[in-house]
Amino acid sequence: MVLGKLFAKRQGGGSDHMAWKKTGVGELRPMLHLLMPLCIHWVAEEMTVSVLVDVVTRALCPDESTCTQAIYINGLQQTIVGTFKMVILPLLGQLADEHGRKPMLLLTISTSIFPFALLAWNQSTEFVYAYYVLRTISYILSQGSIFCIAVAYAADVVDDSKRAAAFSWITGLCSASHVLGNLLARFLPEKYIFPVSIALLIFCPVYMQLFLVETVKLAPKRDQDSSCFTKTINIFHKRFKSMREAATIVISSPTLRGISIVSFFYELGMSGITGVLMYYLKAAFGFEKNQFSEILMMVGIGSIVSQMLVLPVINPLVGEKVILCMGLLASIAYALFDGLAWAAWVPYLSASFKVVVVLVRPATYAIISKASSSTNQGKAQGFIAGVESIASLLSPLVMSPLTSWFISKSAPFNCKGFSLVCASICMVIALCYACLLKPDEASNCVSESGDDIEAPLLGDS
Repeated sequence: MVLGKLFAKRQGGGSDHMAWKKTGVGELRPMLHLLMPLCIHWVAEEMTVSVLVDVVTRALCPDESTCTQAIYINGLQQTIVGTFKMVILPLLGQLADEHGRKPMLLLTISTSIFPFALLAWNQSTEFVYAYYVLRTISYILSQGSIFCIAVAYAADVVDDSKRAAAFSWITGLCSASHVLGNLLARFLPEKYIFPVSIALLIFCPVYMQLFLVETVKLAPKRDQDSSCFTKTINIFHKRFKSMREAATIVISSPTLRGISIVSFFYELGMSGITGVLMYYLKAAFGFEKNQFSEILMMVGIGSIVSQMLVLPVINPLVGEKVILCMGLLASIAYALFDGLAWAAWVPYLSASFKVVVVLVRPATYAIISKASSSTNQGKAQGFIAGVESIASLLSPLVMSPLTSWFISKSAPFNCKGFSLVCASICMVIALCYACLLKPDEASNCVSESGDDIEAPLLGDS
């Protein structure tokens, strides 16, 4: 890599530089043109989060604080997204390995523009329903896949020993973007939030197209003379073969197999909480845009410190497994405090645990990266992301009706956050499996053809 060589030449510039390198900052230089548009993308998306609850509630349930219709629609959206992501995430992971990180990143970050453009135009009931349709398509293509491809890009340009620090900085910058996005949401008038968000979202793919350097050496094109039918059959055949090989890579490695189980149960609980939390807080304590923004900013600021400063320091001392277990333990406390909240200040206390919960992701990425060979990064990340999508498919089937039931007047007993308490059980199971992990180095799993590098999925036959 040209950028990597340029960075290497600048190493050894003194103890000052070495101090920065130990914190993982130096590892970000080859990723500058990746992280800048991603941060702006995350800012643009996050600034809409706190206001969306009010917009959707006004459109679907006018003059009501409790909107079970919105909870069910969010649950339906999450189920549809989870169903399609089981196929799309591994596919995008493989395509990123074969056809480059850049085109896949351009595709995934562009999808958020259209649904928010609808709400900027009109916020009537019909437009809110249309927003959900487009946002569902956007989530199918981008939710989880942006991080997976970004992590694969980082693995291309960062040394093995520095990947945990680099991943923590990626997630830390994501948290910093969330803080900035929530600050904008807190102080911008509501009518300006969606236009500003759209402008930022359009900037990101334009910047990537102009400045992002591809890290994957593309395979040469093959014979162009095959018929369309033959090409279609070959694509499906190669897709099936790729799915089977990705499954083999994960199943044959005890570490990857174990982390996939941990990821499944963690996502099962956490995605269920995320899908209903704001509607639950609105129904239980009357929270609105400002309270949501304050909680999200609190989480974001703490997450910046924990991911960008604390994790790079403690990772060499305790390792990714201990960090993962710490994050899972904090996620249990987070779910219980929110679920059993007895006053409006308790969700703020619960948010403090999220500062540790955010360490689960970089620790997971680092464990997967160490247990995967360089040519299988996208496949391993994509397959495990597909496992997580199964969990995000299943969680709303329980969480949406359970939350709606317990925030209604027909609840069997007074515990509006009972569904969140149930979600904590999933995190307990994830913690038990995480304690049994034995992180190992990259496995050299090969395909059935004896090659580690398979033919391009969309290459011409």
